[in-house]
Amino acid sequence: MQQYLAITKEWLGPYAGELRVAASIVGVLVLALIVRIVVGKALRLFFEKVAARAALIEERKRIETVSRVTRRTISLLIVLVTAMVVLNQLGISIAPILGAAGVVGIAVGFGAQSLVKDVFAGVVLLIENQIRVGDVVEIAGLSGVVEEMSLRKVKLRSYDGSVHYVSNGLITTVTNRSTEFAYAVMDIGVAYRENVDQVYEVMREVARDLQEDPEFKSRILDALEIAGVDQWADSAVVIRCRIKVQPLEQWGVRREYLKRLKAAFDERGISIPFPHRTIVHEMAPGSKLDPDAAMASASASE
Repeated sequence: MQQYLAITKEWLGPYAGELRVAASIVGVLVLALIVRIVVGKALRLFFEKVAARAALIEERKRIETVSRVTRRTISLLIVLVTAMVVLNQLGISIAPILGAAGVVGIAVGFGAQSLVKDVFAGVVLLIENQIRVGDVVEIAGLSGVVEEMSLRKVKLRSYDGSVHYVSNGLITTVTNRSTEFAYAVMDIGVAYRENVDQVYEVMREVARDLQEDPEFKSRILDALEIAGVDQWADSAVVIRCRIKVQPLEQWGVRREYLKRLKAAFDERGISIPFPHRTIVHEMAPGSKLDPDAAMASASASE
């Protein structure tokens, strides 16, 4: 056994320095991996405990978003530090690289102004709590659910499944449809001959039934609010109303309310008008009505 060890030592002797460097690099990589996993889990547990203490859903969303960005940033820092240590183990001086990086950074900075702008805009978005993961927002002319958010970009997924990547620097206006509460806004059109007060009563009755439904009770925050007659359209009197709901529930509540209101209108004989046209055929005094000509005139008008 000792003979084999001696032979192995003699064979590896010329490569002792290289083996020590390789072992050091492997040790650094393993240590970096362990640190990355441990720090990531520690940060995740920390933010989960903080989120559990938050009383509002809005705060939990914000904490989750900050948690993701923080973990990604620290992970990137660990990778950069590990790379510098590995270079040092290989005998490559880091100081000239850092100096050259500073000079190159100044030169590249003029061409990477948009990247710097994206990072600063991402920091502002996080600090001001404008966007969080899970929110439904409209930014840069695009709308969807925020699936990911970093210091450089926001990932949106639209209703049809399309994915949009928006640079933070392009975000000048944020429309957040999932903050604190929302309104299911509806424009109800009825025929001119209908009694508006009676329509109001039917609308409130349907809203009360919907609010008492166990499936929708937790989603609705307040009773139906009728703004009144909003406009006289060509074929209908348009009544505007809204229901205060939980964030992201406005679309589901709106669809269900309109479905039930349609059934209630049908049951009570309240007419929901549709565009139509009345044709008036004028005849000269003493002339007789030609049925074929009248039909031809009506067809031409249509």
